[in-house]
Amino acid sequence: MPILGAHMSISGGYYNAIDSGAKAGCDCVQLFTKNNNQWRAKPITDADIDLFYKRKEETGIKHTLSHASYLINIASPKDDLRKKSIESLIVELERADTLGIPYVVFHPGSYTTTDEETGLATIIDSMNQVLRATVSLDTIPLLENTAGQGSNLGYDFKHLGHIIKGVDDSDRVAVCIDTCHAFAAGYPMDTIEHYESTVDKMKKGFGIRKIRAFHLNDSKKPFGSRRDRHEHIGQGEMGLGPFKNLLNDSRFSKIPMYLETEKGENGGEDYDVMNLRVLRSLVY
Repeated sequence: MPILGAHMSISGGYYNAIDSGAKAGCDCVQLFTKNNNQWRAKPITDADIDLFYKRKEETGIKHTLSHASYLINIASPKDDLRKKSIESLIVELERADTLGIPYVVFHPGSYTTTDEETGLATIIDSMNQVLRATVSLDTIPLLENTAGQGSNLGYDFKHLGHIIKGVDDSDRVAVCIDTCHAFAAGYPMDTIEHYESTVDKMKKGFGIRKIRAFHLNDSKKPFGSRRDRHEHIGQGEMGLGPFKNLLNDSRFSKIPMYLETEKGENGGEDYDVMNLRVLRSLVY
């Protein structure tokens, strides 16, 4: 079986993300280590750390992933925002490392008033600063592919490869692939032929050995829309084909895959439970 889970809330304590994940039947859990819409971060206490490790051991959830703040933009041409973003990404990596979380996913950034080439160069320079400041940590950053909305970089797999090749220590940078983002960016996965073509583009763009996590999301918006709007598995524009192809690909059987779909209930059933059931039903 693939390693499947979901993003969970840390409300009430970091350990609650693990408990909620276990209750929903997750094999892996993604979480924020701070408020994702604020720069400031509450200190992580020794009690927080102990409880988090204890719950992981008790539940058997070994795979955890942190998602960085949405405010971070290390591609920004504005010096103050870029500086704040670099400092924030460093803090995100430090906090994840404290909790024993091996990876922090973040969006490459937006070039806003410049252009793609300048934006990519800015990301590389910013990443080098981040990597130098976190060289003693076990936790490393994961570049997430984007839908390509506005001036967002990372919608082209070649962008991710360009950044990885451009940094001074490429061994300490890897990738997280979001299915909704790939679909919205124009990478088809519905048929096995389309799926293999997209995987081939990943190979050429950055190398599939660099993939450390997947985000499993259907799309509310049509193929190639460049719009990032997540939908429940099989209920959006993607359908079940892409997920069936991915979940049965032995090359990715040991890579944790995390839902980022809407929370709540559908007819009394928890949405995460529902989506995990649908995903597991596709495995043959």
